[in-house]
Amino acid sequence: MTAESDSARELLRHSVATLAYRGGKALRDADANFAAFRASEKTRTPVEILAHIGDLLAWGLSIAKGQESWSGVKPKGWDYEVERFFDGLKNFDDYLASGEPLVCPAQKLFQGPIADALTHVGQIAMLRRLAGDPMRGENYFVAEITVGRVGTDQPEPRFEFE
Repeated sequence: MTAESDSARELLRHSVATLAYRGGKALRDADANFAAFRASEKTRTPVEILAHIGDLLAWGLSIAKGQESWSGVKPKGWDYEVERFFDGLKNFDDYLASGEPLVCPAQKLFQGPIADALTHVGQIAMLRRLAGDPMRGENYFVAEITVGRVGTDQPEPRFEFE
């Protein structure tokens, strides 16, 4: 691996850790009824969005391994999909941390599945506000985001807005 590809891979791992931090915040302490909230008849529910994020993470890992496969799954419930989200992040990060080759450029993995997943985490955060269960805004620049920390054990926010 070249220094440039090492650097791109580390940035991709940081992006996955950022997704874990931001996603964890959007999912944590959500109201029990939030999973089924529908902003309008044509929008996905939070649990449908979360299942889609799980699909994106599995797809991204399959691309990284050179075995691209898409499988859109039907949501199996909020708790299941939250666990699937963090499992997907761990599987993706474990592969990125391994010595196994990326079969595509790291930049493509970022612009596709990772950026899409970040967008959907933002949708979940917005839907929490619309559902009357808002999470506090945060200065993510100062957040304690650590490469490899992709589970539910995310640190407390350093600076949230009032």
